[in-house]
Amino acid sequence: MTWTVAREPHDSPVAAALWRAYYTEVSDRWYQLHENRSTDPEELEREIAADTGEYLAPPTGALFVARWAGEPAGTAGVRLLDPATAELKRVFLHEALRGRGGAALLVSAAEDAARALGADRIVLDTRGDLVEARSLYSRLGYAETAPHNDNMYAEHWFAKRLRQRLC
Repeated sequence: MTWTVAREPHDSPVAAALWRAYYTEVSDRWYQLHENRSTDPEELEREIAADTGEYLAPPTGALFVARWAGEPAGTAGVRLLDPATAELKRVFLHEALRGRGGAALLVSAAEDAARALGADRIVLDTRGDLVEARSLYSRLGYAETAPHNDNMYAEHWFAKRLRQRLC
């Protein structure tokens, strides 16, 4: 079995299904941790619909889908925040496929896209309970930084230089 990673339209059925899986997992994890319950189904539908991911569309964004043995397994997206800074978004792999190298491939594809968009650095935010994500980012050379946004659920912010500065 092998991984493939390719660009995917942000609004494709595959992207929508993976967004639903991603959001359901992180939302349920938050509610289980803080309120000992799953996400209310109406809230889940409302929040999934509210984030269409259009910021992951060209010309200033990109979405990638990883496939394991041909089946959609995860995503990573990138968008430009300004001409020199990109943001990593929607990094997700189905739980059963974690630990097999797919997340690193997705992040690498997003970093390459960020470079192609002209970014010198890439940033992201995540939560404290998403320990797998924090471990991945550290392993891939991301360093914790001061907050770069006011995302109410973010507890950790990371950045990585994409290009060497010339003196």
